[in-house]
Amino acid sequence: MTTESTPNGTNTTLRPADVDNSITRHGFKITTRKLPILKAGPIEEMTSMLGITPPEMIFGDNLASITHEATGWAIEFNAFDGLDMVDKTGEAMLKVAYSREWQRNRETVHEGIKEVVKPFDWSYTTAYKGTASTSPVHFSPTSTPIPLELLRRPDPILFFDEVMLYEDELADNGTAMLSCKIRVMPTRLLLLCRFFMRLDNVLFRIRDTRVYVEFESGEIIREYTAREEEFEKVREKLALTREDVPALMRDPNKLSEILPIVDRSLESVKLT
Repeated sequence: MTTESTPNGTNTTLRPADVDNSITRHGFKITTRKLPILKAGPIEEMTSMLGITPPEMIFGDNLASITHEATGWAIEFNAFDGLDMVDKTGEAMLKVAYSREWQRNRETVHEGIKEVVKPFDWSYTTAYKGTASTSPVHFSPTSTPIPLELLRRPDPILFFDEVMLYEDELADNGTAMLSCKIRVMPTRLLLLCRFFMRLDNVLFRIRDTRVYVEFESGEIIREYTAREEEFEKVREKLALTREDVPALMRDPNKLSEILPIVDRSLESVKLT
């Protein structure tokens, strides 16, 4: 929920759906929602449901979704489900021992390292591929890639939006964020959900989920790509470019060009 002032000066409560932005093309409804960060009450509720402490900035009402109205098939990207895929056991947690130098630095700042290494993956890394509907039509593995040549065409963009889902500064030692971008052209769309993490002097991570929809054929391709590299190796590569290295280290688009792929999957579904 959020509040908005009316012309007469009174406040009215808006339901999240009241601020949705949407467009429908060939039976596909594309929706985005952008609201302020959650307040204390919803954050406490989310903490209880997730079993972990949420990031510093969580946009729990935000979303990006694609719905095929004829079949009921849908996929949605939201903060809660993305965070629900963060490791809660500590098994996939970035161990401080990964960088002894970083460990020593943190121990000088915090009385105990347990304040930094929480009993979950405190980097909020997620391999979130979206929340699919319970439609009987499901994704299955494919070898057909997203047709980049079609996306490079100078087609008019009918709808574009960026949606932030969550962000954290990792105890002032970097950044971790999950966000979505979506662009709709006359005959197709592309949605990108990206997790980006920079842990200073330790590691870079990018987890990309792309959903491509060809409207007329009803073909949907989902591509998941995980990239990561040690911090120092990335810095050395960027130093060769003679560009602004600190700025490049904050640019996931540039970093995605040099981080090696560590995991990749392709899936598709055909709606008729």
